[in-house]
Amino acid sequence: MDEGIMQDGDEKQEAVKGTQTLMRALDIMDEVIDGPIRAADLARKLGMSKTTAHRLVQALKSRNYLAVTRDGFALGPKLLQLGVLATEQIDYVRLARPFMELLSERTGFCVFVGKREGDWSRHLDRVTGTQRLRVATAPGDRRPIAETGLGKALLLDETEETWERLYVEARDGKATPAQIQAYVAEMRAHKARGEVLHDSELGDGVRSIAVPIRDARGQICIAISIASAAHYLTDALRPGLAEEVMRSAEQIGAAVGYSGPRR
Repeated sequence: MDEGIMQDGDEKQEAVKGTQTLMRALDIMDEVIDGPIRAADLARKLGMSKTTAHRLVQALKSRNYLAVTRDGFALGPKLLQLGVLATEQIDYVRLARPFMELLSERTGFCVFVGKREGDWSRHLDRVTGTQRLRVATAPGDRRPIAETGLGKALLLDETEETWERLYVEARDGKATPAQIQAYVAEMRAHKARGEVLHDSELGDGVRSIAVPIRDARGQICIAISIASAAHYLTDALRPGLAEEVMRSAEQIGAAVGYSGPRR
């Protein structure tokens, strides 16, 4: 009986030791995310001996989770491969839906998410708001990317030359220099705020607030927006509503792996 107790104790001790080793290995990979680092610096930053740090980084390197560079250990091909696979398998609609519903409950407006398809924006999902007047755009609808609030949010990382080209294409090549200049200036303002305040040019009186959502690589993957008639989404309400949309975008971004700008 005593022997059995000792065996149980040994197993628990081994399990604890294994967990500690795993957590230390994960701590190392967290440090490497910010760029190459030497084993000695890892040991100092993580409070472990140089011997332990060297043993762990060599084990991770042997499985291709780390690679050796001139500046120290960096992310290995296995992690890069896993990152690509994880991104490809993300179900954006499923992850975004609960946050869309919460945003609609808080604001009362229709909420949309969309993605970029080349020079177009595609609406992926919609949560209908509580207002009597509702936006008719449906999931699956596709529009020239430069002419929608969602589309503009998806373009915030692009160059001004790309903004200009897409705007001209959206207007069938019939944009004047003054219109192009005004559009690019508007996009600069959107980029500076990190959000798009959009008034539809289709004469339907629809206004929207759109914000990009970033993935684990920090790249814009989808965008979220609220939309309604202009007399509901007034200038007085827009600042507070924009904060709500940005909060939802941050929550969805966190759900797909975005941890914010590296400092």
